[in-house]
Amino acid sequence: MTIEENRSLKIFNTFGLPVQARFFVEVDSLGDMEEVIASSEFKNYPHLILGGGSNVLLLKDFPGLVIKNNIVGIEVLNEKKEEVLLKGLSGTLWHHFVMYAVERGWGGLENLSLVPGSVGASPMQNIGAYGVELKETFVELEALELATGTIRIFTKEECKFGYRESIFKHELKDKYFILSITVRLSKHPKLRTDYGDIARVLVENGVTEPTVKDVSDAVISIRKSKLPDPKEFGNSGSFFKNPEVTREVYEKLAEQYPDMPNYPTTQGMVKIPAAWMIEQCGWKGKRVGNTGSHARQALVLINYGGATGSEIKKLADDIIASVKEKFGITLSMEVNVI
Repeated sequence: MTIEENRSLKIFNTFGLPVQARFFVEVDSLGDMEEVIASSEFKNYPHLILGGGSNVLLLKDFPGLVIKNNIVGIEVLNEKKEEVLLKGLSGTLWHHFVMYAVERGWGGLENLSLVPGSVGASPMQNIGAYGVELKETFVELEALELATGTIRIFTKEECKFGYRESIFKHELKDKYFILSITVRLSKHPKLRTDYGDIARVLVENGVTEPTVKDVSDAVISIRKSKLPDPKEFGNSGSFFKNPEVTREVYEKLAEQYPDMPNYPTTQGMVKIPAAWMIEQCGWKGKRVGNTGSHARQALVLINYGGATGSEIKKLADDIIASVKEKFGITLSMEVNVI
């Protein structure tokens, strides 16, 4: 383990922003991480932990220590007739973790196929896609307390999961390094095909009795058709959360916009797709300098090459302002702005 100075972060963030870290280190094990938190660079400077780098917008050079998590591995903890407990180390690519389960026919994660990022980042914002959230299969996680070097187990309840939310984005932000997560998967799952275009794609593929792999393949196909490859155009996937409003607020909006899509959620709330509102405001496919909203998915903001983090943030702020003006709803960002 070597701590470097003045390292470019361009290849470590999916927006491809050419910012630098004052200090930089890659960790491959718990032992490496224990060395890092004992170092003077960690103790005397701010720190930033990077997994896949897909959920950050870096506005400028980072003045402290950037820790790149390369702690990878997947382990079956317990396999029974009906279910499997599967553990993923935090630096493992999320999609690799999902594919490990899909290839074995274990259900629960297939709708989360091709979600960018690492296993360790998944519980931080309770990742979700196509009607499924991580919390539905989540059992527990292991985390290293950065101040003390002790390891703690967090249950699902202790993680305080919400819509793209967890305790690690609020009370415990920057206090723990997630080491692993464990999920419970089913060998006879009830598949979710009623969200988005999954059912349509299955029909197009001639699938009448879908398997876990069929659903995963459909999700991958849909995502690839809508989302640009970060290697071609820098992006972080979905930039904004889908807002939830009360039934009363939704019904008032529906009087003015009868074709507004909506998805009822818990406790009488209604989720309205942010992409639809962004498109109604004229942003979908619009380019502003070296940035823009993607032509096939308005939620995705693009670095066409040469954009700065501040330019992307300005585009996001302008989109938020126009949606607020038109619909009275304030969009929230999924990405962490640093």
